[in-house]
Amino acid sequence: MKVRLLAALTAAIVAAPAVAHHSFAMFDMNKVVTLKGAVEVFKWSNPHAWLSLAVPNADGTAEHWAIELTSPNNLVHQGWKRTTLKPGDKVTVMVHPLNSGKAGGSLYKVKLADGTELGSATSQDSSNNAK
Repeated sequence: MKVRLLAALTAAIVAAPAVAHHSFAMFDMNKVVTLKGAVEVFKWSNPHAWLSLAVPNADGTAEHWAIELTSPNNLVHQGWKRTTLKPGDKVTVMVHPLNSGKAGGSLYKVKLADGTELGSATSQDSSNNAK
């Protein structure tokens, strides 16, 4: 009995970081910000794909946004491919921004230059704030 209890506790302790990793606490999931910019890097990797987006500021400089996506496996089921985004592609991206106010977020959806929209679309579009 004690061995089973010890094994169960050990498994729970080992699994805790994995559960914490999937927290969305760093993102404001009640807010959606719309960004228009150019793809710098699209990294198709586990456990999450990543997008670096150059968003032009009013003064002509670029603000570099780091955007977290879901896993490639989930993206494939949403219609994505490893080649969906390429450096230089002009896109409109909607993100749940970081709570810290830094230039980063969790992908809500993306609109490609040809009008195709991909993403999870789980929040209300009425809360959009254009950037």
